Amino acid sequence: MGMLLRKVRCFWLLLKRRLRWPIRSAGLNFALAYGLVFVISAGAFLSFIWWNTTGQLDHQVEVAVQVDAADLSHRWTQGGPSALGLAIQDRLDQNVDDDELYLLVGPDGRKFAGNLPGWPVVITRMDQFYELAIRRDGFRTNAKMRAYPLTHGFQMIVGRDVRGRQLVRHVLTDTLIWSWIMVSLLAAGGALAIRRIFRQVVRSIARTTAAVAQGDLSQRIPLTGNETDLVGQTVNTMLERINRLMDGVRQVSNAIAHDLRTPIARARARLEDASRTATTTEELHAAIDRAVMDLDRVTSIFEALLRIAQLEAGARRAAFTTVDLRPLLEGLCELYEASVEDAGLRLVCRAGVTRSVNGDPHLLQQAVANLLDNAIKFAPSGTDITLSTAMRGEKLAITVADQGPGMSEDDLARASERFFRAEAARNTPGAGLGLSLVQAVMSLHGGTLELKGGQPGLRATLLLPVVPSLPEKG
Repeated sequence: MGMLLRKVRCFWLLLKRRLRWPIRSAGLNFALAYGLVFVISAGAFLSFIWWNTTGQLDHQVEVAVQVDAADLSHRWTQGGPSALGLAIQDRLDQNVDDDELYLLVGPDGRKFAGNLPGWPVVITRMDQFYELAIRRDGFRTNAKMRAYPLTHGFQMIVGRDVRGRQLVRHVLTDTLIWSWIMVSLLAAGGALAIRRIFRQVVRSIARTTAAVAQGDLSQRIPLTGNETDLVGQTVNTMLERINRLMDGVRQVSNAIAHDLRTPIARARARLEDASRTATTTEELHAAIDRAVMDLDRVTSIFEALLRIAQLEAGARRAAFTTVDLRPLLEGLCELYEASVEDAGLRLVCRAGVTRSVNGDPHLLQQAVANLLDNAIKFAPSGTDITLSTAMRGEKLAITVADQGPGMSEDDLARASERFFRAEAARNTPGAGLGLSLVQAVMSLHGGTLELKGGQPGLRATLLLPVVPSLPEKG
């Protein structure tokens, strides 16, 4: 049994390879599929029109025969063979179109009235219509008729000559066939147009991506104002995103080279100077300690970069939980109270309105701590640093405000970039990664970082989505 199944499977795979669709062009396949669907749909529609029209013609003939037969049966009931014969003759005399057919025969098969030469041998039943060829006036024609039984062994045939209906059917058939041919030609033209549009879009994308592959990130797909612009807009958005990322990479690379060169060069110079000029063990140890401090700064920069990359990749979402921010903010106020006093500042905590959020408490604490560190670093002595909370719709706003020099509008737009430092911060310690880390934490939590001038100073606000409140049980 297993051998048989393997043979069947091998045969099926071989058959699939041989019957594989030979056309590999995506544009041509798309055009063929469009044309095929169009032609099949048109054929089905025209076939329905033909079937419905011819069916209506047949139905009208049958209804006319049945109505006529019912009236003649009534004449038979009232007057017998003579009355029925007169009625048939009267109908034949008034039949301008010469399409009515009648036959009245007796029990012995003798003809009493009508324009049919005799009883057709095909008609053997009384409960169905017959369509057959008959000879009338020296020519053959098609007729649709039905036999009806009468009393005393008499029988009657009522029918209609349907050569006019046949002519209408032939005309209708020819018309629909030519219509289907025209529709097929239109479908072929539409398929070619679709293929051309498809190829234009593909070629445009290919040209743009080829230029990008060669390093020209300024190329964009031209938009033509039709439905294909959706693909172009998507690719252009992707290219703009790639361009921004590449600019960010270049800026980060330049900043790393600039910010790391100084402490590394300083450490090397100190070690080299100590190796040449140190005369005591204490002087050598002091030089080594200062070099280690410089290298620790380099290590801290790389650790901050690694942490930002992890946050942007969403690697810390596993630690998310429901966080009550009131004790977290109160703890930060107690922790920073001594540092603020040592700097000659005053810390004002107004964490009155709080709601629970879904997030990592350690990352949220670090984000607020970075804002407090920046405020302490730039606020002038004798001023206040304010930590406050408020609700903005369905988001909780945590604001750290200082009365320092603040930032210009251009600097505010770039403040969250890695290694960016405003003019006022050039001579202060730091690597320009604090706000970048805060921005990464907010992105991980679905929040935003807002930076605004405080006139004077800076207002840094963290906007976090809160956990929806559960309805109270009655």
